[in-house]
Amino acid sequence: MIILFAPSEGKRQGGSLSPVNSETLLFPELYSKRLDVMEQYQTLIAEGSNESLAELFGIKESKEFERYKTPFEKAPTMKAVERYDGVAYDYLNYTTLPAEAQHYIEDKVIIFSNLFGPIRAGDPIPDYKLKQGSAIGSFAPEKFYKEHFSAALDEKIGDQEVLDIRAGFYDKFFVPKIKTTTLKFLKEGKVVSHWAKAYRGSVLRQAALHRVESLQELLALEIEGLILNEIIETKKTKEIIYTIV
Repeated sequence: MIILFAPSEGKRQGGSLSPVNSETLLFPELYSKRLDVMEQYQTLIAEGSNESLAELFGIKESKEFERYKTPFEKAPTMKAVERYDGVAYDYLNYTTLPAEAQHYIEDKVIIFSNLFGPIRAGDPIPDYKLKQGSAIGSFAPEKFYKEHFSAALDEKIGDQEVLDIRAGFYDKFFVPKIKTTTLKFLKEGKVVSHWAKAYRGSVLRQAALHRVESLQELLALEIEGLILNEIIETKKTKEIIYTIV
């Protein structure tokens, strides 16, 4: 099984691992493509106006810009799953998982970074800020990664089952060729949007704790606060619908 996961806007600062390089990220053979994006990002940070940086980062206070100006070749890194600091990651709570469950996350989960593209959860990345959907100047990272990384992703997935628990925006980065399974969460009959991030994190945590290897095993899990409602299947997707209790 492969699990596709979204990043978060929030990031933890610091890190104790070596700077990012061609051997540390998923698909090292495509590192030169990824480097194109990184270089455009850093050039804009070095040369851009406060207005362009505010748009790039999605923040208004120019005093916060300095945090993101360390060149990547010098910036310390940490695992992506630890770098991201948002609701889904709070509920996943990776650092409290036992070693076997952490290894499961690092092995099974591919995160779609707005800057670095598809990376493994255990891949080390530096601190950065790139608002979801923001262009780097006139350059759209999501289109670039979809064009240059989709074939490699499809090859990596092969005939494995795919649990896609990304936000819908990340279809702009990659749409698997094979059928995928998605999740939907209902509260009092209505679809939950913002808090769906929390429940995606909870489902991922339970999948890791039980080291599920198939969707059948996932469906068999009893997840606190969730009741399996129904499964809706189409030609392209299988949608698991949970009711929040």
